[in-house]
Amino acid sequence: MKIGLLECDHVRDELRNIAGDYRQMFPALFLQVAPDWEFVFYDVCNGYFPESVEECEVYICTGSKNSVYDDEKWIERLNDFVRTIYQSGQGYIGVCFGHQILGEALGGKVQKSPNGWCVGVHSFELLKTEEWMKPPQPDFNLLMMCQDQVLKLPPDSTLLAQASNCPHAMFRVGNNMLGIQAHPEFSKNYDKALMELRIDRIGTEKVDSGITSLVLQTHELIIAEWIRKFVGQTVE
Repeated sequence: MKIGLLECDHVRDELRNIAGDYRQMFPALFLQVAPDWEFVFYDVCNGYFPESVEECEVYICTGSKNSVYDDEKWIERLNDFVRTIYQSGQGYIGVCFGHQILGEALGGKVQKSPNGWCVGVHSFELLKTEEWMKPPQPDFNLLMMCQDQVLKLPPDSTLLAQASNCPHAMFRVGNNMLGIQAHPEFSKNYDKALMELRIDRIGTEKVDSGITSLVLQTHELIIAEWIRKFVGQTVE
């Protein structure tokens, strides 16, 4: 199965020694549960898009330092491409920024969260269990690094999970598109390095709390397995 990674940013040079760039992080996670996936990389933040939505069966859209409402040509073009994926029936998985642009492109609303930054390990409550969510995990922990959130869901959405300070943490649009605000692809070392790098923006108290939370177990492999099953039913 061809998986198109829509790269909406790149890891800073001084942090790439931790886990590489996004084109290393995502395969490192998903190939553990889906060894038959073949990744194709599209540097969309630098203007390199698929020529046709049919190039891949599934697209994964990464996080970004940008906001989905920034006035950037590539973001406008990505909005259009997300709408094309929706209409085509191809699979789509949005992570953080990719989750937010799924909401924004299809009629929802993204803004800075009234709760401020979410960093470190956060606990998510599953609100709706679907067939592809196996093995079952009613509550799960994942790493976060965000300030923006989807505050209004788009039409044809099903809310799947929430966190205490992230009410729209995971949602599905139709049967082929899934968004998750957290970062299953991040390592704890990388999340910690980002917190320390952004301490002036995030604030000392939240960074200290976020770093302390890193002792908690995370469930990224379970979420990766869910995503594998979700896209499997999408492209059947």
